[in-house]
Amino acid sequence: MKLDFRLTGLVGSLLLAATAQATNGYFTDAVGAKSAGMAGAGSADPAEVMIIATNPAGLAFVHDSLEVGLEVFSPDRSYTTSASLANGNGGAFTIGPNALSSANKFFPIPYIAWRHQLDAQDQLGIAFYGRGGMNTKWVGGTATFDPDGPGPAPVSRLPGTYGTGIAGVDLMQGFLNASYVHTFDERHLALGVSLIGAMQRFEARGLGAFAGYTETFAASGGNVIPTALTNNGHEMSYGGGVAVGLEWRPVQQWAFAAAYTSKMYMSKLTRYADLFAGGGSFDIPASATLGVTYKPSAPLAVSFDTQRIWYSGVSSVGNPVANLFACPTAGAGGTSLSSCLGGPNGPGFGWRDMTVFKLGMRWRIDPAWTARFGVSHGTQPIPSSQVTLNILAPGVIQDHIAVGLTHHDSGGGQFTAAFTYAPNHTVVGPNTFDPTQTITLRMHQYILDVGYAWP
Repeated sequence: MKLDFRLTGLVGSLLLAATAQATNGYFTDAVGAKSAGMAGAGSADPAEVMIIATNPAGLAFVHDSLEVGLEVFSPDRSYTTSASLANGNGGAFTIGPNALSSANKFFPIPYIAWRHQLDAQDQLGIAFYGRGGMNTKWVGGTATFDPDGPGPAPVSRLPGTYGTGIAGVDLMQGFLNASYVHTFDERHLALGVSLIGAMQRFEARGLGAFAGYTETFAASGGNVIPTALTNNGHEMSYGGGVAVGLEWRPVQQWAFAAAYTSKMYMSKLTRYADLFAGGGSFDIPASATLGVTYKPSAPLAVSFDTQRIWYSGVSSVGNPVANLFACPTAGAGGTSLSSCLGGPNGPGFGWRDMTVFKLGMRWRIDPAWTARFGVSHGTQPIPSSQVTLNILAPGVIQDHIAVGLTHHDSGGGQFTAAFTYAPNHTVVGPNTFDPTQTITLRMHQYILDVGYAWP
C-alpha cells in the first residue's frame, strides 16, 4: 500500500501538541493503542506498526498497514509543604506552607505509523509519535526568603511557589522514526534498525529567585543578572539517535525480543542556558527493553517485559540539587563555578535510573474481537532528597493498570481502544533549602488511547 499524504495534517498536529507524559519518569508506559492495553508489555508479541517505537524488529511480524491514533492523557499533580521553623530566616528558602494542584490536566497526543513489505525478507516502517515530556503550572502559593541574601533586611513573603509568580515547565517531545528490518531463518529471526529524529519544545517560568546561583551571576562577581534562566517563552531543540532490536521465535509457543535506543543528542536550549547543566544541554536518555512471550494456545499470549531508562546519563536530569552548594554564591563555602546553575556540573532534578516491569495478556475472543490486559511497576526515579526542584516535574508514578479491546472489521480494518489508570503515589522529603520543612509530591493519572489501522 502507499502512504496517504493527506494524513500529513496529523503529523503537524503531533509536532504542535503539548505532551505532559509523566508516567515512567517522563517516558510513556506504552506507544500505540494495542501496546497501551497491555501496559506497554508485548515487545515480543507485536500487534501494530507502532511497535517500532519500542523494538524495530517487531515490524517483521505485523502486516502492511497505515495506523493513526490519539492518546488523551489526564495527569493530576499536586504538592504540599509543611510549616517551617525557619520561615525564610537564616538563609532559608521556605516554600509556603502551600497546598497546590497543577492547572494543566488534559493533553491530546496523536500518532501515525506506516509499514511496507519490500520483499520476502525486508520491511520498512515510518512513524511519528510523542514519547515523553512534562508539563506543570503552579498558580498561587508563596515563598519566604531574603531576596537580598543574608543581612539586616527582613525576609519577604512573595507570590508563587518559588517567590516569582506562576511556576512550572512545559516540555514536549516528538519523534520521526524510520525503521528497516531484515528476517532470517525462514522468518524465525528478525533484526531491525531505526534512525530517529527528535525535537523538543521547552519553557520554564517562575524561577527568578535562583538567579543568584547561576554560573553567569557567580562568574561576574554578582554584577551580571542572568537572562537565560526563566520566563523566556518556548524554545525548540533538535537532534536524534538510533535504535536497534531483534526478535527470535525458536518455536511456535515462545518469542523473545531485545531492543536498545541510544541517547538522543539534542541541540542546546540557549534561552535556558542559565538553568540546565552544560549551558542549556537537555539530551533524551537512553533506554533498553527485554521481552518474552508465551503462547499456550492460538488465542492466548502472555508477555513479560523489562525496560531500563538511564536518566542519570543526562546531567540536567540526573545531577542532584546538592551540587548547587559548591557554587561560590550559594553561601556554603563552595568555590566551583561549574557547580552553579548552567555550569557543566550544575544541579538537575536528581533522577535515578529507572527499571520498569510489565506483564500483559492478549486474548483473541473470536474472529471479531481481541481483549488485552496489563500491569506495570517501576522503581521510583525521584529520591526523597530531591523533592524541592521536582515540584516542577513530579513524575512519581510507579504503577499502571490497563485494559484494551480491538474490533476486527470485515474489510480488514482494526479499531482499538485502551484505558490506563495509574494509582496515586507520593514522595515525601525535606526542602533542600529549608530542612525544617517537608515537601510532599503526589500524582495519579488516567489515559485513554484510541487507534485505527487500515490494511
